[in-house]
Amino acid sequence: MKLALVTETFPPEINGVAMTLNRLVRGLAGRGHELTVVRPRQAADRGAGREEDFAEWLVPGLPLPKYEGLMMGLPVVGRLWKRWREVPPDLVHIATEGPLGWAALGAARRLGIPVSTSFHTNFHRYGRHYGYGMLQEVAVGFLRSFHNQAACTLVPTREMVEELAAEGFQRLGVLSRGVDGGLFAPGCRDPGLRCRWGVDTDGLAVVYVGRLAKEKNIGLAVEAFLEIKRREPVARFILVGDGPERMKLEKEYPDFVFSGMRSGPDLAAHYASGDLFLFPSETETFGNVVTEALASGLLVLAYEMAAARQFIRSGVNGLTVPPGDRAAFIAAAAGALAQRDQWVAWRRAARAAVEPVTWAAVICGFEARLQQVASAGHPPAATL
Repeated sequence: MKLALVTETFPPEINGVAMTLNRLVRGLAGRGHELTVVRPRQAADRGAGREEDFAEWLVPGLPLPKYEGLMMGLPVVGRLWKRWREVPPDLVHIATEGPLGWAALGAARRLGIPVSTSFHTNFHRYGRHYGYGMLQEVAVGFLRSFHNQAACTLVPTREMVEELAAEGFQRLGVLSRGVDGGLFAPGCRDPGLRCRWGVDTDGLAVVYVGRLAKEKNIGLAVEAFLEIKRREPVARFILVGDGPERMKLEKEYPDFVFSGMRSGPDLAAHYASGDLFLFPSETETFGNVVTEALASGLLVLAYEMAAARQFIRSGVNGLTVPPGDRAAFIAAAAGALAQRDQWVAWRRAARAAVEPVTWAAVICGFEARLQQVASAGHPPAATL
């Protein structure tokens, strides 16, 4: 097929959505499909071009308000319409609901090109973290109007299908996420890295990987760690990632280890060199970091939702608590210390839980759904 994938985020940006889309694009290209990624131009694009097995069409963009480092594409509907009229793709898949996504939706529908979408980010849940929670219903309506114009909308979990269906979203299907078990593995543990963190062989490295931002509930991760530290004073907190809360956290907690953005084998070493992984986000549609931490053999504590609900059996291969229960999250973090004799078995079971979850299987399912949309326009919803 000749496919156009439209997104406001893609490498060289580093985040879960960009990583997921990169995997899907490269996987489809590797299976012989002709892909063009339509995305905003980024600062990191300056300089030499990259050799890729897919094409990129870079359009103008603007910084996303209150989300430093991300861009939103301008609504270049005229350019899209002209280009796709001359060389129409078999299908347009839209991954983000920004101005560029709306422009692509309008141009494709006007030209009669089949459209599919995916739902990657719970933007409507971000409001309470940034002072506009009262607009949540407006945001839900905006997202529903966008996705219901597509032949299908793919979401990461069956749980998300149920949630969105209750909000009036139509033609929903499940496209899960894979995890690279070859990259993220217990064998990546690096004693030298632990030493640089100030953690000895028997010490405790508590790890967080993700954006340092309010919508990730980073404050609760800090609270939970401080409760751990009251019981185990030598524990160290390793924060991998960047974001608007970093400067504030660095000033308030100079003894924390701020590793910044990491990727590839370096990121894998940061996961595997930890012991306990804290992830208190309540805004995830999936949470790739959860499966990456499980694959790395960490004991993961998270709210029972999204990837954690799908893969963690609390007290067997990790720990979960009911969503929104801050006290339970903190208590579970502290209580885990009293169960350290179970950690070896739990961490081994964590790895085993995600070993079957391969990107190859996810990409095959994605391909099958896109072929349905391209040939039938509005296929019935199904789980991939």
